[in-house]
Amino acid sequence: MFPIRDHNPSGRRPYVTWLLIAANVAVFVLFNLSLDEQQLAYFFYDWGFVPRFVTEGVSLHGIVSHMFLHGGWMHLLGNMLFLFIFGDNMEDEMGHFGFALFYLLAGLAAVGLQYAADPWSEIPMVGASGAIAGVMGGYLLLFPKARVDVLIIFVIFFRIFPIPAWIVLGVWFALQLFNGAVTPLEGGGVAYWAHTGGFVAGVAMTLPLWLRRGGFGFWNRTHGVPPHPEARYPLARSRVPQVPRRPR
Repeated sequence: MFPIRDHNPSGRRPYVTWLLIAANVAVFVLFNLSLDEQQLAYFFYDWGFVPRFVTEGVSLHGIVSHMFLHGGWMHLLGNMLFLFIFGDNMEDEMGHFGFALFYLLAGLAAVGLQYAADPWSEIPMVGASGAIAGVMGGYLLLFPKARVDVLIIFVIFFRIFPIPAWIVLGVWFALQLFNGAVTPLEGGGVAYWAHTGGFVAGVAMTLPLWLRRGGFGFWNRTHGVPPHPEARYPLARSRVPQVPRRPR
């Protein structure tokens, strides 16, 4: 189950979202494609978030710089897709500066919970997923009924279904909690507790905005979706000519 787009374009141009995507892509192209595997490993230790370094009071810059590093193409593309889908509406509600601050604080909250889980870990954490999890948490609070198109793949069967955001994001968050509980801290390769921390922080930081908008009254006015005309994605008919079946 993989979200590919939503039906709710923002009312203003999401410059901060675009800038964050551009910065992440630029860093990836500049370093991941120019360094060999060993050099990249040292680079991640220098600029990623390593809990033990923070415990020892060194390399503190990794607390922020890790948000712009990614381990591979799929890691980068997956994170940027989620940011592209959910970031524009959050930026629309919070404003450009407010959203930039929100994104940074969500990333720091993700670092905080991952650090608390294992402050002596020497495994570098890289990726924007903790901060993006915060965006997803805020989106869930503001727009629980927004439609998100999800690509469902089962062996060779695949199809796109529009699903309410509360199901998509709720299932995603539940998986982070479950995987964080059953996955050893020194294994798995995914920072589930960072995702959890970012998501919870995103909900908490969005709560004052939701209350200022009217809380449940905001949901009643907007029906749980962004206050903009919904985008439509009609399925176009195929231009490939059909070959009729020959009568026997």
